[in-house]
Amino acid sequence: MSRAAMQPDLLGWEPSQAAFAFPEADIRAGTAAGRVARAVAATLKACPLTRREVARRMSDYIGAEVSLHMLDAYASQGRAEHHISAPRLLALLHATGDRRLLEALAAPFGFAVIERRYLADIEMAELREREGELRRRRKALARRIGGK
Repeated sequence: MSRAAMQPDLLGWEPSQAAFAFPEADIRAGTAAGRVARAVAATLKACPLTRREVARRMSDYIGAEVSLHMLDAYASQGRAEHHISAPRLLALLHATGDRRLLEALAAPFGFAVIERRYLADIEMAELREREGELRRRRKALARRIGGK
């Protein structure tokens, strides 16, 4: 094997995504229920499993039947009487692995859903910001009291 083949391509490296989200145009709706229905529909469309298999996995996860008919209703904005419940949304996340569902719920409130492995990095960044703020305040006070 050549030396070039053994070395990683540093220019080809891309950072991993910290958060995953649907394109806003894919889930935009006039109501929160419509937004969730569109997110469910986008998840089902992107999932390599059949809807029947997704329904079976959801049923197994929550220990209650989720029929194909129910799943179709959850993905329809026109079926206002059939909103997906939180436990069933979690079952859909379990069945599909599509964590964008959680992000679709959090984003309108200014939150992001990230992997736990990033929490320490975020805390460190917050501490650095706070240290910078305190340093600026200390310098401003020092100027006010004569450079002490």
